[in-house]
Amino acid sequence: QIPPDVEKRLREIGPISAPEPTRPLYAPMQPTEPFAKITVKRDLTYGAAERHRLDVFSPTGVSNKPVLLFMHGGAYVGGDKHLAGSPFYSNIGAWAARNGMVGVNMTYRLAPQAKWPAAQEDIGRAIAWIKANAAAQGGDPNRIYLMGHSAGASHVANYMSHSQFHSAAGPGVAGAIIVSAFYDFETLNATGTFFQYHGNDKAQYLKRSPLPGLIASKAPILFAVAEHDTPDFLQQAEVLRKGFCSAGRCQRIVMLTGHSHMSEVYSINTADTGLSREI
Repeated sequence: QIPPDVEKRLREIGPISAPEPTRPLYAPMQPTEPFAKITVKRDLTYGAAERHRLDVFSPTGVSNKPVLLFMHGGAYVGGDKHLAGSPFYSNIGAWAARNGMVGVNMTYRLAPQAKWPAAQEDIGRAIAWIKANAAAQGGDPNRIYLMGHSAGASHVANYMSHSQFHSAAGPGVAGAIIVSAFYDFETLNATGTFFQYHGNDKAQYLKRSPLPGLIASKAPILFAVAEHDTPDFLQQAEVLRKGFCSAGRCQRIVMLTGHSHMSEVYSINTADTGLSREI
């Protein structure tokens, strides 16, 4: 369902993380604000830090709808929930609202100022805020689905897999969507920004690998990766597959044919439904 000219351009860009050349391919396909029958509330605070901010997308006049909480990527050191003058990542919150959910986009503290486990703590804060405020936004606090992309997906994987971030009742979510993440730090060819968040003590960051906890988790989780993703994310998806199968729990991993690391999420809320239909 990728338009042929866009698919051709994605192949030309190649297996790299390339937001700047990819945004113009999908921006013209995106609906523009104001969104029909969707109420948007921006920069609601869920904590004390400057980056503890949420955008909430609610279908008009609804109640008790599932909540989709999205965590953006940015190599642990960058990114935001909304780029001024751009449809990204409002496209994800708006898509959720168009499809019977309340969409929530979050920002969070970044490395190098904020190191492990700041992002996981911020997920917990955002979930607590939603549980306290979901009903007023039309959402069901018992049906929160946590979604992350790239570094955001790696943060989600770490949150889901480590019970230290959960309440006594569990992670507080009904399920998770993990799109291009790192799962096994032993086999990962880590880059500088990874160390800026996780630190340089190998013994410590190896303990944080989410793979064992994900295999043990009982939560429904959707795993996805793109055909033209960067080599490290494709390698990690294969490690994930082997890990689950070795544990006797072979897991379906959605391969987004024709997509790249950025197009997989930029396509959400367009007629290109490769990822959105799976969600």
